Amino acid sequence: MNTVVIEHVSLNELPAAWRAQLFIAPSTRFTVRIEEETAPALANTPPTNPLFGMWQDSAEKADVNAYARQLRNPRYALNNSLGDE
Repeated sequence: MNTVVIEHVSLNELPAAWRAQLFIAPSTRFTVRIEEETAPALANTPPTNPLFGMWQDSAEKADVNAYARQLRNPRYALNNSLGDE
């Protein structure tokens, strides 16, 4: 892991975006520590969108291929060409 430590930093020496988040006196000295983060494993992370998987228990969609064919069927004419839309 790579780490950068900068000691005795004044508020004016920081980037503006950092200064906006710190509510300290400009004359205060402090230490800045920057560490490399490891990326979280995506396979173990649950989806953050609550709508993800909302139909997972639907009996109508148990056979995904049949459900997709049923959805697409009205779009095609009898000869498997695109129908008029």
